[in-house]
Amino acid sequence: MNPGTIKTDRIHALGIFVLLLLCYAYIFPRWADPNQNSRLNMVFAVVEDGTFQIDRYVSNTVDYAKVGEHYYSDKAPGVALLGIPVYAALAPVLDTPLLSGVTTRLESHSAFAGTLRAEGTGVSAQKVRFAIVQVFLSFLLSAVPTAALAALIFLWLQAATLAVWPRLLVALGYGLATPAFAYANTFYGHQPAAFLLFAAFFLLARAQERIGAGRALLVGFLLGYAFVTEYPVALMVVPIGLYALHGFWRRRQLAPLFWLATGGLVVAAGWMWYNTTIFGGPLELGYSRSELWTDQHHTGFMSLTLPTLDAAWGISFSPFRGLFLLAPWLLLAVPGFVLWWRERHLRAEWWLSLAIVLLIFLFNASSAMWWGGFAVGPRYLLPMLPFFVLPTTFVFVKWGAALWFRVVAGIAFLWSFLAVWSMTLAEQAFPSDALRNPWLEHVVPNWAAGNIARNAGTVLGLEGWFALLPLLAGCAAIGAVWLYFARKTERPGAQLSGDIARIQGASR
Repeated sequence: MNPGTIKTDRIHALGIFVLLLLCYAYIFPRWADPNQNSRLNMVFAVVEDGTFQIDRYVSNTVDYAKVGEHYYSDKAPGVALLGIPVYAALAPVLDTPLLSGVTTRLESHSAFAGTLRAEGTGVSAQKVRFAIVQVFLSFLLSAVPTAALAALIFLWLQAATLAVWPRLLVALGYGLATPAFAYANTFYGHQPAAFLLFAAFFLLARAQERIGAGRALLVGFLLGYAFVTEYPVALMVVPIGLYALHGFWRRRQLAPLFWLATGGLVVAAGWMWYNTTIFGGPLELGYSRSELWTDQHHTGFMSLTLPTLDAAWGISFSPFRGLFLLAPWLLLAVPGFVLWWRERHLRAEWWLSLAIVLLIFLFNASSAMWWGGFAVGPRYLLPMLPFFVLPTTFVFVKWGAALWFRVVAGIAFLWSFLAVWSMTLAEQAFPSDALRNPWLEHVVPNWAAGNIARNAGTVLGLEGWFALLPLLAGCAAIGAVWLYFARKTERPGAQLSGDIARIQGASR
């Protein structure tokens, strides 16, 4: 590949990362979210009390397990375990007079006070501490990985086309116009797991003729940690593992298999110790000891039965949790898979992406809680979305020059962007599962009332949608700098090769 093209692509990848990171960090994580609080409780308990028992904090969540007389987080422990050293380093700073000063300012801050519920209990030092830790952990363990994931998508797509604009559309579309945006700065496990899985895939796909021991060990560790971060992604770990085996076989290498397995087993050993210590056995999960949602957790195998039409419709086209109503541009993946197959290129990656998409979709359609509680779209599909957007690239390359396609794709992208952002930012919590049409019952009334999620603009004293103006200014500044450096590093040869690739792709 032309050195100029490589340098320009790195500039674009950095631009994607910085722009998305600003957008993610600008919107603060939700307070009083039981899913996030369950993990945060574990972080606080370990650092402050030296135990996994969350007895002191259990009142702020409904997602807990009970063993004997003690309470524990019932979530996969991966994200919380990563958060423990971060909070341990942050705690001494929060123990200074800084925290009391922040609490005092928030209590008298009119814009912030306007985001509090009338029936709530107001602001307290403990709540502010909890919120500050949540912001830091969500940023480091979710926002940064999600922005990096979008950049990796852009870089991997070099294998599909050298043309820049289709890859930019796919990477930015993933980061800003899918439900990934809603969860990018939250203390859930979906986005960290998605990053770990795609990073493992990226390391395998971009390997040269030989796969070294270090790379294989890292891939095994990433796959193992993705599983202990979000258990359902086991359905993605298996296809990626088979993809790795295919690569080892094609290269006539056996040693990397040992190192990959070693990386995974190291994670498995730690995870089994955690399960045994708390729940009494290496394969005992927190969900088996949950105090609430017992009917769902004990339906079938860990809430899984057979796919149902109601669930399939619900996660695809329904107003309730429909992915394609929220982000219709993702429908381009359907013709994208067809066009990708016809290219007779990257066949192993085609099979991998299709298998991941189908397996996770079937998993979600088989769940007794397929709607995912309070949520923006079908959140259980989030880990597979990076693989779902890959085939859309082939649609942009093939049809991108046609006016009709540009109009259709433009409308789909605009709707997706507005829909994802409007639902993500409405109110201080994600739409309740009691609302069958969150668009009419949640999004419209909250935006009409100017009740949008807390964000950096709120801290600056701005209210309603005016609080987003600094974000728009920041994005414009990043875009200007990004464009300047991209043009500065771009060489005529690199631009020409990209144009030729686009033209050849469009003429096929």
